[in-house]
Amino acid sequence: MASEKAGRPQFIEHKITHYRQRFNWDCGVSCVLMLLEEEQRRELLNKFAETCQEEGFNQSTWTIDLCYLLKRYGIRHQMCTIMPGVNEDYKKHGYYDRILDLDRERVRRRFDEATSTGIEVSQRSLSTDELVAHLVSSGPVVLLVDAGLLVCDLCKHNKLKAEFRRCFGGGYRGHYIVAVGLGRGRVLYRDPALSPRLCAAAPQALARARRAPGTDHDAVLVYKDFS
Repeated sequence: MASEKAGRPQFIEHKITHYRQRFNWDCGVSCVLMLLEEEQRRELLNKFAETCQEEGFNQSTWTIDLCYLLKRYGIRHQMCTIMPGVNEDYKKHGYYDRILDLDRERVRRRFDEATSTGIEVSQRSLSTDELVAHLVSSGPVVLLVDAGLLVCDLCKHNKLKAEFRRCFGGGYRGHYIVAVGLGRGRVLYRDPALSPRLCAAAPQALARARRAPGTDHDAVLVYKDFS
């Protein structure tokens, strides 16, 4: 694994505050909440519905929406994606079919206006080496994954479902997590769908989940010291 290369630490963790999502749609916003200072977190929670409405996503968040939310709270970041916009090919997925027509114009507009508002979007797939290097040197990474392919090697969350999925297939389920470090050859992450804990996945397994069809390889590199 890249983290075992000479000069890189064997264990690193960005100590963010775990926040468990409250609804079936707010995993992305919950990841942002984990990255905020305590006062900012209280502010967002106290004005949760109002803020979601002001941002325009209400109960349907895309990765670019999370970038605007991070920008709102002054957190430096960079988004990586292979599709800076709306991938119309995904309309065949039931997951996207329900929301594409509602979200298309907002998402396109937010991508179009990203540069002028100070949000950096890089059209590329984040490699595992780049992910590891960022965790070592710069901060956490918000990742869009296919939830059905994500398995924690520590608590075994989702193990049976993922094995069934790999054998028999299944529908895409978009979900956001925060990669926070490295340990014993695995990427450490926090999953807002779970109670407070550190989860871990082998880099190859995590890559399958974060590069699955439907994710557009979306990743948000956060430049903030959480030591």
